[in-house]
Amino acid sequence: MAEEVAFTVESPRGPRTLSVRYERQGAGEPLLLLHGIGHHWQAWQPVLDILAGGRDVIAVDLPGFGASTALPDDMAYDLSTVVPTLGALCSALEIERPHVAGNSLGGLLALELGREKRVRSVTALSPAGFWTDAERRYAFAVLRAMRAGARSLPVPLIERLSRSAAGRAALTSTIYARPGRRSPDAVVAETLALRGATGFGQTLAVGRDSLFLDDVRDVPVTIAWGTNDRLLLRRQGVRAKRVMPGARLVRLPGCGHVPMNDDPALVARVILDGSR
Repeated sequence: MAEEVAFTVESPRGPRTLSVRYERQGAGEPLLLLHGIGHHWQAWQPVLDILAGGRDVIAVDLPGFGASTALPDDMAYDLSTVVPTLGALCSALEIERPHVAGNSLGGLLALELGREKRVRSVTALSPAGFWTDAERRYAFAVLRAMRAGARSLPVPLIERLSRSAAGRAALTSTIYARPGRRSPDAVVAETLALRGATGFGQTLAVGRDSLFLDDVRDVPVTIAWGTNDRLLLRRQGVRAKRVMPGARLVRLPGCGHVPMNDDPALVARVILDGSR
């Protein structure tokens, strides 16, 4: 059962309270899981049980996504705001320098946490921030189209589409290489999460400048990329390796942009290896 934690952050107008929803399982060294834009903590469900066998796993809804509250109006959804907010979240959960794994936007946040040495290790799955301008425009156009579709479809139609493999592919094939493996309930929930993501527009707005150009030093880094990623093309992983020559670059054969559903065993192994 997911829980909520409330904690204080400093905004330009003074202290503000945020509430973050999270799922916590397992025992061992802490492992923080960060989802991508428009998603929610349930993106990690396919790998949670495996990871929880050796880690204290905390999968969170980022502020402005899932069931977490939005950032205050005077706080931007950029790295300089969200990364300290995640630090405050870790303090509220009493976890010090966790391992972190992130996907897409979550991967970019994980790398920045590593650059600031707030974490013990980083595993970034198809992280944002290694695109050319043309690749960024393409990815953002696809994301906006997905969001528009999620907002325009009536809920009964979303539920009906989710009952068939073809319907699940229509709703989620942009991010999954094997959308038929996703359960109907999960597809409905994540489509509604994308529809209701209050932080979506502001995150995209600041994303135009979200290039990751700094090496991550003194923290182990694993970068993993699905060979069938249709949103952030896998050649971006090669660029990430050039920025961080000490990082381990791993191919995820047959996986899409959100690989946890496409090959849970492989993704869990990559995360566990990266956090040793």
